[in-house]
Parts: sequence; structure tokens; C-alpha cells
Amino acid sequence: MLTTATEIVSDLGYHVLSAHNGQEALQILHRANKVDLLFSDVVMPGGINGVQLAREARRLQPKLKVLLTSGYTAVALTDKHGLPKEFPLLSKPYRRDQLASYLRDVINSAGA
Repeated sequence: MLTTATEIVSDLGYHVLSAHNGQEALQILHRANKVDLLFSDVVMPGGINGVQLAREARRLQPKLKVLLTSGYTAVALTDKHGLPKEFPLLSKPYRRDQLASYLRDVINSAGA
């Protein structure tokens, strides 16, 4: 799924920095001057889930926009992974046009 998402987001004209797990993503965020948006699956390998990643990423870059995705429902994720309402969720499976719309909406939103 990482390869497919990376290809779609790149094809939409965005510059993509990809990571295979949350720790790798945090390393990228430590090195990067500015990242506009974090797009992450909620359930990931490596001992850190997408919600934990998003929270830590926001600590590193407070204005960072976040879009999470999952095949689980928001209700299930809220119970199991503590999904806060501040992070929009794109349900899987999603189509290219849905991802494009969500990316635009999140990037253009006023709040982080």
C-alpha cells in the first residue's frame, strides 16, 4: 500500500518523502525543515501507530497538517488507537480522486 499511495500522491504533483514505519517517519521529520502534510496509515509496523506518529510529528512541527487512513472504522480506531477528532480519516479502500480531494482539503484547511 505504501508504494501505491506514494505513486498516487507523487502523480498528483506533491513531493513525497516516504517512510516504512513511524520511527523512520520521525527521523525524516527531525531532518526536514518543513513538511506540509503527514499522510499515514493508523495501523503500522514498528511499534508506533499513526495516531502516536501524528501527535509526535505535531510536537516537532506544530503547524503540520495530518491525514490518516485506515480500513477500520473511526469508531473502532477511537476505541483501540485513541483516534482524536483533530485528525481527519480517509477510509480504505479509497480511490485516487478521493485521496486528491482529502489532500487538498487538509492542506487548505486553516488549522493544523
